[in-house]
Amino acid sequence: MIAPPIPDNETKRQAAVEKYRLLDTMPEENYDNITSIISSICDAPISLITLIDKDRNFLKSRHGVDMSESPRELSFCGHAILQNDIFEVENALLDPRFSDNPLVLGAPHIRAYAGCPIRTVDGYRVGTLCLIDTKSRS
Repeated sequence: MIAPPIPDNETKRQAAVEKYRLLDTMPEENYDNITSIISSICDAPISLITLIDKDRNFLKSRHGVDMSESPRELSFCGHAILQNDIFEVENALLDPRFSDNPLVLGAPHIRAYAGCPIRTVDGYRVGTLCLIDTKSRS
C-alpha cells in the first residue's frame, strides 16, 4: 500500500477545510441526496462526500457504508485531492497503491473508485465526491 502524499500547500488546504466547519457534523439531507442520486445514476453501491482532515478522511455524506471516517493513510480520496480531474482506479487489487489496503482486502471490499476533488473558491482541494464499487470497472 502506498499512502497518499501530503500536498505542498497542506497548511493552507487544511485551514480551508476547517473554515467550512463541516468536520464532525451530522449528516445533512442535501448532501445525502447528492450521494444517493450519484449512486443511482452510476449504478455504484457506495458514494461519498468526503473532507480530508489532518489524519483522516471524514465522510460528510455516505451512501452504502456505515463508517463515518477512515484513516487518511488508507484513503483513496487522499490520492484524489492531488489531481485536477477525476481520479480513477479500475481494479484496486491490481494497483500497487491499494492492493494490500485494508479497505480493499476487507470491508467495504473496494475494487473500483472514481473521485472528483471538491475545490473551494480559492482553489484548495478539500475533499471529494466519489463512487466506489465492489467489482472492477471503469
